[in-house]
Parts: sequence; structure tokens; C-alpha cells
Amino acid sequence: MSHFNDYANKFETIRMVREAGVLEMHFHHQGGPLQWNLQSHREFEQAFLDVGRDRENEVVIMTGTGDAFSGPPVAPGGHVNRNSMTPTIYDPIYWEGRHLLINLLDIDVPVISIINGPAVRHAEIPLLGDIVLASDTATIQDTAHFRGGMVPGDGMHLIMPLLMGRARGHYFLLTGQEIDARQALEMGLVNEVLPAAGLMPRARELAAELLKQPRLVRRYTRVCLNQELKARLHDVLGYGLALEGLARMKEPVA
Repeated sequence: MSHFNDYANKFETIRMVREAGVLEMHFHHQGGPLQWNLQSHREFEQAFLDVGRDRENEVVIMTGTGDAFSGPPVAPGGHVNRNSMTPTIYDPIYWEGRHLLINLLDIDVPVISIINGPAVRHAEIPLLGDIVLASDTATIQDTAHFRGGMVPGDGMHLIMPLLMGRARGHYFLLTGQEIDARQALEMGLVNEVLPAAGLMPRARELAAELLKQPRLVRRYTRVCLNQELKARLHDVLGYGLALEGLARMKEPVA
């Protein structure tokens, strides 16, 4: 068990508030849009664990901050010349990566995601919400992996083809395709597209509707809907992350 007061102010990249059982997680970097780095990678893994272990949470709303959900974009080939990885350096990244998405799916209450603007790093996180709202300025792109010179082995390799279909998912990952909010709605990646000012009020409205159902119905529906995906992630995450790390290992001196 975890308790809100113990983790609410624990993270530098996530601001949390809770009212009447509705927990809001605002992802950010120094009060502005989230800038994905090793710190956020580490904190998200722990934060999702803490949130999932707090049985006073009844609904979770996840959102970015400002005019973007996540960044910064990685320039094409940006990781190609960074082959300085060693097993010791990669080990904590590998460990966190094996748990981050599983911990998110282990939150046993409905999760509402808000993609408040461009999500160019780890868009799979909001897309794993049970209900996904998007700003009319939102875009979805994976700049950090194949386009940036890395294997998309941290769950993107399963989640994007699963959500988009195999052909579209592979195309998305291999080309660095940018998908706007309307395209995302047509593909079924998001449920509603709204002006930015209407996103949080709509999320809170939906949370209030979800709270009308009995507590165990809410919790067990979340568990039921996500069990198959959790099982599939358990099977492929470690292998994908190992390949991602292997492709970045420092070449031995001849």
C-alpha cells in the first residue's frame, strides 16, 4: 500500500493533485512541457507504481503541461553517434523500461489521458489510457527511436502496431510519421478532439461519470480490459529492451 501524502510531492517531473478520489498527474519540466530524459524515465516508473498501490485513487487523469505533451524531438539520426552505452550504464534503463508500462497498466482504476499538444517522445504512455482526449493542436510521433537511430524496443514495437494495425504501425515507427489529432481520431488512437481549454473540464466530467459506477466495477473493469495487453508486454518487453540496448553498445577496440 502507498499513501498520497508520501508520494504527492516526491517527483520533480510530475505534479499531482487529488480531489474526491480523482488523481491528476501533470507531467512537466520545470513547470513547462515535459522534456523526456533519464530523470523522467526513472520517475515515471516509480510514480506509476506508487499510484497503483494507493487504493484511495478512484480515477486517474494524466496530462501534459503547456502547449506540448512531451519532447524534445530527436533530430533524424540523433542517436547514431552515441554508441557509448555499456551494460553497466544500460542496466538501470533496462530495469526501469521493463516495469514502466507494466506499472501504468497495474493502476487498477480507469485512466483518462489528455494529449494537450505534440507528443514526440513516448506517445505510447497517453495512448494506453482507457479514454484518450486530444487537443486540436496535438500530434503523435516517435522521433526518439528508429528515426533517431534506436531500436523501438521499449514497448513501442508492440503497442503502436497493436493500436494502429500492423502495416500502419510499422510505417509509423520506420518513417517517423507525424499524425495530427484528426488523423489520430480517424485511426481510433484517441476518442475525442477538443480545443485545449476544454480538455481538462471534459476529463473531469468523464471522471465524474465513471465515479457513478460501483467501486469494484470500476476497478475490475480496468483489470479486465488490460489483462491481455499486460500479458503480451510481459512476453516482449525484456527482449525488445535488450535489442534496443545491444544496438547502442560501444564497439570494442580492435
